[in-house]
Amino acid sequence: MTAPVPRPVDVHALPAMLTALRLPSIQRHWPALAGRADAEGWPASRFLAALAEIELADRDARRIQRHLRESGLPGGKTLATFDFKALAGVPRARIEALAAGDWVETGANLIAIGNSGAGKTHVLCAIGHALVEAGRRVLYTRTTDMVQRLQAARRDLALEAALAKLDKFDLIILDDITYAQKDQAESSVLFELIARRYETKSLAIAANQPFSAWGSVFPDQAVTVAAIDRLVHHATILEMNGDSYRRRAAASRQSPEAVAPPTASSDNISDKLEEEAAQ
Repeated sequence: MTAPVPRPVDVHALPAMLTALRLPSIQRHWPALAGRADAEGWPASRFLAALAEIELADRDARRIQRHLRESGLPGGKTLATFDFKALAGVPRARIEALAAGDWVETGANLIAIGNSGAGKTHVLCAIGHALVEAGRRVLYTRTTDMVQRLQAARRDLALEAALAKLDKFDLIILDDITYAQKDQAESSVLFELIARRYETKSLAIAANQPFSAWGSVFPDQAVTVAAIDRLVHHATILEMNGDSYRRRAAASRQSPEAVAPPTASSDNISDKLEEEAAQ
């Protein structure tokens, strides 16, 4: 059988073909790379592999940027900008281990409890940024905004669809969960979210009150206990009750020699909070 005669290749049509194939990075880089390949005598396989690597790397970068935009994470709140010296009670190694994201694979939770201004939001968002960079999908939202979103979905008889849409996120960060008192309807949709993600998808929560004071979040005591039980069952709990992180960070910028005061130890925090929840 005679081998088919190859058709003439129209190099001038290459840009249009690459556009049709949706290969923008190859389209941008192939002329320069082709010149280098010709000069250095690359085999065709090496040239093709180099182009494929460029396309894949650029796709990863575009995907990360897209996920970062949809995350709603505040800009600038990263590990690089967090002043660990201002919070001696938050070991850097522990935060960096959380930023690696192994706990997200098992649907575990992360809970930061502490005074207003203690750096809870910054820590959680910094971890969120690191997870997005690692290819995970993260959503940051104030708890009140999430509650309003879910309440609107319930009114439209679309709560299940709204919760299912949130399943695409590996981690949802709920900020200021104890900021404002919630009525029965608001606490109900919040519990629906917590229950749905239990042991399947992760939540990270910032709260300025201990679990024993969460009656304002879930007015029904039985729901309060059930929600806390699900949150702490597989959770890392960060106690951040030192001096105001914002105030200390501002002071350290004004005075480079400022030294952070000691903060409470986080040993056995999980056991203590579980005891509070049972009271």
